[in-house]
Amino acid sequence: MSWVVLVLAGLVEVVWAQSVKPTENFSRPWPTLVCFVLGAASVYLLSRAMNGLPVGTAYAVFTGIGAVGTIVLGIVVHRDPVSAARLAALSLIVGGVVLARVTSET
Repeated sequence: MSWVVLVLAGLVEVVWAQSVKPTENFSRPWPTLVCFVLGAASVYLLSRAMNGLPVGTAYAVFTGIGAVGTIVLGIVVHRDPVSAARLAALSLIVGGVVLARVTSET
């Protein structure tokens, strides 16, 4: 169950990352509130996942999911540039997350 919660925490982090820009430097109250709620939710879920997973593994996977999801959404939604180097970086992150999962003792 800890892995499910961890993946959920990572997905919420992706949504949180997308919620930062609309705050316009935290000058817009409602988008700022949404941003803070999403940030708190992702960290709360991460803390719950850490009850059953090693801290290092949980945090590495959490940030990996957040990084990959944010980059992919940037490419798909915001038309961020795509390059071979960027795709290679994504593959390394995904490989690291998978390796962390398969080598975890829990």
